[in-house]
This record gives sequence, C-alpha cells and structure tokens, in this order.
Amino acid sequence: MNGVLAAVLVYIALQVLVSFAASRRVASESDYLLAGRRLGPWLATFGVFATWFGAETCIGAAGEAYRGGLRAVAADPFGYTLGLAAAGLFFAATLWRRNLTTLADLFRQRYGSGVERFTAVVMIPGSLLWAAAQVRAFGQVLASTGDLGVVAATTLAAAVVVAYTAIGGMWADSWTDLVQGIVLIAGVAAIGVVFAVDGGLAQLSIGGIGAAADEAPRPLIEALAVPIFGTIAAQELVARFLAMRSPRLARGATIAGALLYLAVGSVPVLIGLGAAATLGEPFEPEQLLSKIAQAQLPLPLYVLFLGALVSAILSTLSGTLLVAGSLAAHNLAAPLLARHRGAPLSERQRLRFNRVAVVAFGVLSYLIALGSDSMYELVEEASGLGSSGVFVMMLAALWLPRFGGAASAVAALVVSVAVYLLGEHLLAWDYPYLASLGAAFLAYAVCAPLRARRGDAGGAQYLIEQP
Repeated sequence: MNGVLAAVLVYIALQVLVSFAASRRVASESDYLLAGRRLGPWLATFGVFATWFGAETCIGAAGEAYRGGLRAVAADPFGYTLGLAAAGLFFAATLWRRNLTTLADLFRQRYGSGVERFTAVVMIPGSLLWAAAQVRAFGQVLASTGDLGVVAATTLAAAVVVAYTAIGGMWADSWTDLVQGIVLIAGVAAIGVVFAVDGGLAQLSIGGIGAAADEAPRPLIEALAVPIFGTIAAQELVARFLAMRSPRLARGATIAGALLYLAVGSVPVLIGLGAAATLGEPFEPEQLLSKIAQAQLPLPLYVLFLGALVSAILSTLSGTLLVAGSLAAHNLAAPLLARHRGAPLSERQRLRFNRVAVVAFGVLSYLIALGSDSMYELVEEASGLGSSGVFVMMLAALWLPRFGGAASAVAALVVSVAVYLLGEHLLAWDYPYLASLGAAFLAYAVCAPLRARRGDAGGAQYLIEQP
C-alpha cells in the first residue's frame, strides 16, 4: 500500500471514530435524524455547505467546464447556489416552525397519511441516485491512488460510508461536516492557488475544448431550473433546516452556506476552464481534477487535496443515506408497523428501523454506482425526478391552506414524474423539467375542486399558527 492511500484511509478512519463518539449523544429518533434540533451556527452553516458540496462539484463541475465550457456548469455551482439561497430566504424558517421530522411530515399535516407515504416513495429514488453518485466518486478517488481497482475501491467506499452513517446519524454527520468542510476548503484552495501560479488560469477557455461540440447544450433556463427547484424541494436540505436550534438560524445559516458554496465551488470551475485552454491532450473529464492535482501538487498538498475530495463525498453521501433511511423508516415502516401492532413503536425500535434503512439504501446506492456512467448525470437525475411535484405541493401546503387536497397533491406528483421521464428519456425535449413543473401546477389546480365536491377537508384544514 502506498503512502497516499494509507494517509487517505487514516483520515477516513478518524471520521469513523468521530462518528462513534457522536453516537453517544443519540438516545432518540430526533437525536438520530435531527441532532435533537440543537445545531448552532458553525455546525449549521458547515452542514449546509458540506452536504451540498459533493463529488459532482469538485470532480464533476471541473470536468464539465473542461469538456463543455462555462455553459455546461450552469447547474453546479451556480444553480445550486441560487437554490440554497432561495430556500434559506423563503422556506427555512417557515418549515422549521412546523415541528417536522421529514418533509413528508408536512404532507401528512396538509393532505393526510396516504399522501405522506406516497410522497416518501417518490422522493426516495432521488436520494438513492444522489448517494450513488457519491459512491461512484468515492471509488474513483480511492482507485486514483493506484493500489485498488475501481470495483474494489467502490466496494470499500460503500462499506465505510454505510457503517459511518448508520452509527451516529445527524450528530455524527454534523460534527464530521465541520471537520470535512475545513479540510475541503483548504484542499480546494491549495489546488486553485498552485494551478493559478503555474499559469493555468492565465487563459480561460469559456467555451471548453470542444469535446461537447456535437452535443446540443441544455437550454440555460432548464439547466438552472433543475437545481433551483430541486434544491428547495430536497429532504437533504430540509433536514438541515429542522436540525438547527431556531428559525432565525435556519434562515441565516442556509444563506451563509450558499455563499460559501459559491465561493468554494467556483474554484473547480475555473480550473476546468483553465485546463481547457492549456492542456494539450484530452482527459477523461471526471479524472481531470485528480490528474492536475497529481501532476502539479507536492505530495503533502496532494494528500490534502485527496482529503478534500473524500470530505466532499463523505459529507454528502452520509447526509443522503440518512435522508433515504428517514423517509423509509419514519414515514413508511414505523407508521405501518404501529398500525399493525395497535401501539406506537418505542424510541429504540424507531432507531433500529432508521439504522437498518440506512444500511439497506447504502447497499442499493452501491449497486447503482457500479452500473452508472457519470456522477454528474446521476446528480441531475436525482434533482429532477419528482422534485417539481414536491415543490408545487410545498407551496400549496405552506401558503395555500384551503386550495386543493389529497387528490390535487397526488395528481401533481404523478404528472410531474410522468412528464419529466417522458420528456427527458423518451422524447428528448429541450425543457423536460420546466414542462414537468408546469404540468404539476396545472394538475394541482385542475384537481383542486374535487376536494370541495367530495367534502373532504382532510389534512387541508390543519393550520399551524406562526409565532
């Protein structure tokens, strides 16, 4: 085993030890999923930043900028920054005051338990795809050290992160996010400075190297819509709101995390644009940043850079697996088992179900990662699948309390998924996501009168007074 791989494995082992230490604070489902709603400013801000700053931002965005120019990275980091900022400004405090555990809880309050379960089923695949992107990236990073093949590295990566996440939950995720965020910033800054000093940023190629010339670029408004609305409607981000200790902090820390995300996320983009202008031979886009770091950084800084990549992946992957597990255990399994037993589950049983769900979805994300071709595409698919319908339901649940009911919610969700899959994968529309968003709004409005005719007040009359 070479020294680089050994250093990376030691760093990973330290993160697992932090997870074990943090697990001592986990005594309830709220502790496991939301850190007892006690996160302060530092843990909150770095949690938002580190959860969103994943492998696609480091590796994927640099490669896409290199391959297709500035337009190819409209989604990441720029679209996701706008999504984070909008979520902080308009949604974070309002959702915090609802006393939720997951976003699906909001839909139970507003539309009833049937819609809650259906929404959880629709949201879980997006989290799985996002987790698979991180597993794939983790395997690529470990394989780049030269001692492991991609399959072996991906297997090791999945095993480590599943154990790491299942042990400590949100408390472990939050403390390691702080450490990982600092390492991430230092590592990205190191390669950015060295690349600039060596002249890599002297001539930026806004249009890329032309490798994507035969591909029709995604329209800008469509490329931005997916990350903006997908971010707002993501359980991964909502979990971060809900874990903070006040609504004011939920708003401020999310906006601060967005600004930090933009600042750090711009560095890989600039490196990709600079590489397109200076490198004489084409590289595999997803290997670009690692190749540059390996060639230009001295060994200590190269190890720091790999630590930054590992940090980005660990923080995003652990948060995503936690979300998938919470939706499955909290919103699906626990209510159904409680109904079957005729009594609510104990806190210990809820914890067990959440941990088992994390392990199960970790295995599924690993299998998806082995069969995927691009982490960037996995992330875009994760953001687009079903999020437009969830966004429409969120708007109605929060600000249109008497417009529409369960039928409207189900119609919006079903239509949004169907239109997106049809437009993206079968008909190759230019605007599949925006079409799904418009279809979700229309379906919700068309079905709204059904509630009035049937006299179904349902969860729609569940109103919470805002403090």
